[in-house]
Amino acid sequence: MYDIFQMMFLGFVIGLTGALAPGPTLVATINASIAGDWTTGLKVSLGHVIVELFLVILILLGLATVALPYTSAIAGIGGIALVAFGVLMIAGSRKATMSSSPVQTVANPYMAGLVTSAANPYFWIWWLSIGGAMVIAGLEGGLVLAGAFMLGHWTADTAWLTLVSTGVSKGRTIFSDTAYQKIMLLCGIFLILFGVYYLSHLFLSP
Repeated sequence: MYDIFQMMFLGFVIGLTGALAPGPTLVATINASIAGDWTTGLKVSLGHVIVELFLVILILLGLATVALPYTSAIAGIGGIALVAFGVLMIAGSRKATMSSSPVQTVANPYMAGLVTSAANPYFWIWWLSIGGAMVIAGLEGGLVLAGAFMLGHWTADTAWLTLVSTGVSKGRTIFSDTAYQKIMLLCGIFLILFGVYYLSHLFLSP
């Protein structure tokens, strides 16, 4: 269904839509970067990756095997979730902001990435729908495809959070709120289009 580069690209773009979404991990990155430097985003993303790596290992150790009889159902839920998250992202883009927040976050950036990811309901919903479906789809083509998806996904997380921390640590934001809202809008549209494509390929293929 996919080759390595397609899977890596999908992992990057879908991962970017998740990274861009306003949430505790982004807030933690912005707040920690005010007193830190450009490496803050990298440290936060590494904490985030640890949580996701744990989930991927669970999938590789047998969760995928348990889920195998339900592959079509999982793929269908993943496709529907893509469309739903796209709609929510478009709706949220109207009021999205890159401004820092007074919300208290964990001081250590590695722990901030880990804790804010693990404690975020959006994170688990994403992984139980979109993320899990894409990794399982990759596993159907072997570990290389699943690895390509995760590599693209983690590249998106790391690149975005490092970009944010670089701008904030230098006393400015990378994007204006208007530009950020437009980027989120485009990402939401992409999620909807890919979700529709994913569902059509799933249910219309012979």
